[in-house]
Amino acid sequence: MDFSINKKQQMIRKIIREFAEHYIAPVAEESDRSSQLDPIVFNIIKDMNLFGICIPKEYGGAGLHDDTISFAIIVEEIGRVDASWAITVGVHCSVVAYPIYIFGTEEQKQRHLVPLAKGDKLGAFALTEANAGSDASGVETNAVLDGDEWVLNGSKIFATNGGLAKTLLVAARTGKRGRKSIFTVFIVDTDTPGFSVGVKEDKLGVRASNTSELVFQDVRVPKENVLGGVGNGFQIVLRILDFGRILIAAQCVGLAQAALEASVKYANEREQFGQKIGRFQGIQWKIADMGCAIDSARLLTYKAAYMCDQNLEYGLASSMAKLVASEAAMTATHYAVQIHGGYGLMKAYQVERYFRDAKMGEIYEGTSEIQRMVIANHLLRKVF
Repeated sequence: MDFSINKKQQMIRKIIREFAEHYIAPVAEESDRSSQLDPIVFNIIKDMNLFGICIPKEYGGAGLHDDTISFAIIVEEIGRVDASWAITVGVHCSVVAYPIYIFGTEEQKQRHLVPLAKGDKLGAFALTEANAGSDASGVETNAVLDGDEWVLNGSKIFATNGGLAKTLLVAARTGKRGRKSIFTVFIVDTDTPGFSVGVKEDKLGVRASNTSELVFQDVRVPKENVLGGVGNGFQIVLRILDFGRILIAAQCVGLAQAALEASVKYANEREQFGQKIGRFQGIQWKIADMGCAIDSARLLTYKAAYMCDQNLEYGLASSMAKLVASEAAMTATHYAVQIHGGYGLMKAYQVERYFRDAKMGEIYEGTSEIQRMVIANHLLRKVF
């Protein structure tokens, strides 16, 4: 069993780390304060073709559609300096562009996927609603067929990239089968009449990432914009969430790694009681626990990515990775603040931002409680 990453993946890590440290890190604190992404960084990411990570070159992408480990490495390295950029790029790639590549028709790929892969348009996934959070089956946004068009009405909340996106994937109710609702996923251009952006959320963490309410009022969508067939939305959403959880896991691994590195640096510099604080057992145990948690999370994340690339069922693996990585990030950033003491509470030290960003990972793309339910259901089916 080989646990190493290949030379191409090592090179990708080196390139992305250098890019992130040179261009993203210097503006990360200001982006957090202003809740705005830096437009210069956006253009550099576009030029590097990072908005097309998961898409074949024939559709304008980077050609890493069969290398999810590289995708995880890229998100991890960006997340190591700024979780906001990691989630912005990752959501665009994993839950918008990639599903269109997997489920879309050739016409949909040419019309919608190519500009997404090239970074000419940013994408957002519109699923969560006020009454449909963890229970995605409670979606109330509905679509009614009228001739050759579907008419969408409803609203979505907490849409990452929502206020900046030009292309949306929207889950809407299109009928019932017995007592169960039937869902369909639509590709929606945000310049369509009747669509509007509502409240932009002011968040605890990943503050530079745009999180917005999306409103649909008699939005007319052509039939050819149905993704994966009418009534197949629930299965498509589950696939989207499985892949998206690899994204969140990778983001959290990068964030936890940053917290560990900051803690090691501080513990080797800060002196109290006549010695470096890294000599104290209380600090050493925290550092050890952080290292173990991060390595465990990284291995689970890469395992889920590997299984995806091998066309194996990876839903269980991605939920495990997301759960372990998000909680590892929370633990690591908590310890980082504690190790820094009073300085850990100050804006001048990045660990307080890491701590706020880490909490988001336990909530979005399925809470820790939901992940435990998913994992338990998988394991119980295997046992019985």
